[in-house]
Amino acid sequence: MNSILSSVLTAVLVAAVVCTAANTCTTVYLHRALSHRALTIRPSVAVLFRAVLWLSTGIKPKEWVAVHRKHHAYTDVDGDPHSPVLLGWKKVQAKNVALYRATVLDPTTIDRYAKDLPDDRWDKVFFGHNKTGLLSGIAILMIVFGPWTGLLAAFIHANVYLASNAAVNALGHHFGRRPYDNRATNLQWLAFFTMGEGLHNNHHAAPSSPRLSHRWFQVDPGWWVIKALTTLHLATVRFSDIRLTATAKASFN
Repeated sequence: MNSILSSVLTAVLVAAVVCTAANTCTTVYLHRALSHRALTIRPSVAVLFRAVLWLSTGIKPKEWVAVHRKHHAYTDVDGDPHSPVLLGWKKVQAKNVALYRATVLDPTTIDRYAKDLPDDRWDKVFFGHNKTGLLSGIAILMIVFGPWTGLLAAFIHANVYLASNAAVNALGHHFGRRPYDNRATNLQWLAFFTMGEGLHNNHHAAPSSPRLSHRWFQVDPGWWVIKALTTLHLATVRFSDIRLTATAKASFN
């Protein structure tokens, strides 16, 4: 009984570490660096981010970027890949992965929204093969922590990662505070789970800003990571202040 409990606790801890790493790479690399060009990351560090995503999520960066950029192009209007205003927040929460896949399978999505991210040699050999990455990541966990503990850790991580990222699209456009005049919301508790992504109203008000926290009491763990990277000269931010869109500035004032 004690060994089973120990295995479960270990799996939960491992899943928490893996999920935090995946969410960090998602917000810092996929979202702020690639999608919005809010920062530039050194190639050696970018490869590390890509490797973590490949092993922990199987996400192809250009697909994620294309879907997200389309979301900004058609936020909560016809054409938005995952708008709870159009579809209902429950459907977006439950079917976020399916909505994502449907958008990616449209051949015009990548061509229009991620043409600046062509496949490179790393994609051709490793990162373009998402199933290989996922299976490799699960295999590593099973070898290091044992078959059942590793498999349980992978299962917990996958569900938490998918649910928390779906919540940014679903809950983050339905519940929460709206200091700026847009349909996205701020949910600090969700920001803790997603390394800052829950401050979604702030992001839509200043999409090119590398920092999602706009007030002293808001916590954006992803910004801490970015600050560490810039301190170590491993990344350069486009600008460190908050650059609101004209619409957000007018609504806030």
